[in-house]
Amino acid sequence: MFMENPISPKNKHIYLLPNILTTCGMFAGFYAILAAANDQFEAACVAVFIAAVFDGVDGRVARLTGTSSEFGVQYDSLADLVSFGVAPALVMYHWALESMKNDGAMLGKIGWAASFLYMACAALRLARFNTQVGVVDKRWFIGLNSPSSAGMMMAFVWSMTVFNYSGEALRYFALAVTVGCGLLMVSRFKYTSFKGSPKTEAKNDRVPFWVLLLVVGILVALFIDPPRVLLLLAISYASSGPIMWLYSKITRKPVE
Repeated sequence: MFMENPISPKNKHIYLLPNILTTCGMFAGFYAILAAANDQFEAACVAVFIAAVFDGVDGRVARLTGTSSEFGVQYDSLADLVSFGVAPALVMYHWALESMKNDGAMLGKIGWAASFLYMACAALRLARFNTQVGVVDKRWFIGLNSPSSAGMMMAFVWSMTVFNYSGEALRYFALAVTVGCGLLMVSRFKYTSFKGSPKTEAKNDRVPFWVLLLVVGILVALFIDPPRVLLLLAISYASSGPIMWLYSKITRKPVE
């Protein structure tokens, strides 16, 4: 007689679910690269935000179903490098940085070098995050996380595209955004992870009622004007790290 398989097909399917979601996110990042190569920048930006949605869901599904694994963690990091490292860098390059070569060969090299710098910083950020899991306070990210950095890049491109600004006209501003987002990822600035605090954990992760109202307001605003609202949210979050650091230096109090 054959021995019965201790792992039922149902459990196998559940195990595959978070990895399938991760693959969907990576596909969205890959599509963004193809769309940008065909000058479909609005579609490329939307695809990166869709990848961010999948990235936020796959880990939660894995924890809820009890199917977290080291393989899933590493696979998620590789998918993030595609969706939030390679894709934003190439979208920004095709939209604006590529046109810097019209100002001279040296400036053209600076354009693609800035795109590569962003991608390299995203890889370094992901590698550092993986080595700090379980070491740093889960309430904070050290450096701007790669999905938020990619959101800043794509919100900028999407907003300017919707407002009929060409990447060529904003190429130097795009250069500053690309380099700034890359450096923020490898910085030591602290960013809130929105994963609660000792006070909320003591109360079973309950949140104030005004937080729910704020979330509803943001969702309504996103429905009305996605590009502008996303850009505002991205700028607010990206600047929160340096602002908290500056505040701690002025008041000589730790961020916590």
